[in-house]
Amino acid sequence: MITVALAGKPNAGKSTFYTAATMADVDVANYPFTTIDANRGVTHVRTRCPCLDRETRCGNENCRDGKRYVPIELLDVAGLVPGAHEGRGLGNQFLDELTNADVILNVVDASGGTNAEGEPVPVGTRDPLEDVTFIEREMDLWLAGIVDRNWEAVERKSRSPEFDVDEAITELLTGFGASEADVAAVLRNVEYPEDPIAWEDEDRERLARRLRRRTKPIVVVANKADVAPPENLERLRTETDGSVVFATADGELALRRAEESGAIDYDPGDDDFEIRADLTDAQREGLETVREVMAKFDGTGVQTALDAAVYDRLDRFTAYPVQDASKWTDARGNVLPDAVLLSRGSTPRDLAYAVHTDIGEGYLHAIDARSNRRIGEDHELSEGDVVKIVSTAGQ
Repeated sequence: MITVALAGKPNAGKSTFYTAATMADVDVANYPFTTIDANRGVTHVRTRCPCLDRETRCGNENCRDGKRYVPIELLDVAGLVPGAHEGRGLGNQFLDELTNADVILNVVDASGGTNAEGEPVPVGTRDPLEDVTFIEREMDLWLAGIVDRNWEAVERKSRSPEFDVDEAITELLTGFGASEADVAAVLRNVEYPEDPIAWEDEDRERLARRLRRRTKPIVVVANKADVAPPENLERLRTETDGSVVFATADGELALRRAEESGAIDYDPGDDDFEIRADLTDAQREGLETVREVMAKFDGTGVQTALDAAVYDRLDRFTAYPVQDASKWTDARGNVLPDAVLLSRGSTPRDLAYAVHTDIGEGYLHAIDARSNRRIGEDHELSEGDVVKIVSTAGQ
């Protein structure tokens, strides 16, 4: 399962985001380090369900009238403060938790209402762009520190006649959660001395920075956008690399709780909702305020951020394995029972392995369930494909 981690300084709204996305009970408070132990929960990314191309909806528990919600893991850890890579605050604990994350949501207080330590200050006091860059810097220095602390082992290995610097660096960095392909791609684009003893701190930092960008891509979530000064939003829009999502985690949490209680009709990711219960004036006024924010930002931004992290930043797509190509069902008759997130360029065999190792090892061929035609082993699947895998493991 893909893991999305929430990063950011204390009191930026990570725990509220986490609660809104998972509807799990966690501490949410207006003070630093509300989160001490990491929270792990299940949330979803949203896509178009293929059942919309049939006469009736699939009825899957993760499909809401053609809006398909695909499970992912969401990780919320303690907030970062300057110097976290040196152990300040709960820095080491936070950063170590990121090792196995696939993508990071950097939750920033767009309102500028908290200082570098996460303590409340008047709105507009803090430049949110500083929080964007300092999180990236702390992560880079943390990884550079891991490389530095283990570099002596690389130097010792270099005394061997069979020593290969690329292999030694790969062995070191795969423990961080990087694949051999990741390390190889980074090393191809970085100049470095062949002799490990000749490496300087700047060489290790450059390596760490490139590897972090490849293995821990970041999407900036400009939280508290509903109360942020317009100039803050404009700077975030124009002075980041464009991967910024404006959000109100408080607004999303209010909608999710109202939907759970039956007060409104709302699906995560919608840009509006419908009130369906008698509410007090105060409750109605609160929801209407959220509606105004949604109209401004095309939703609350929480679902948008999750989707951007997985579908855009990680470049994943959703495919649907079935056993009956004509009915799009599994052996028990469930329509479109599973949704699998795959990397761009994946083939039917990759889908087979994603379903189960035995299915992949016994792979024979695949059928496109939309056309009911056999597809080649090298065929690249795409978003919304429905595929029957024929495998010896299923016989």
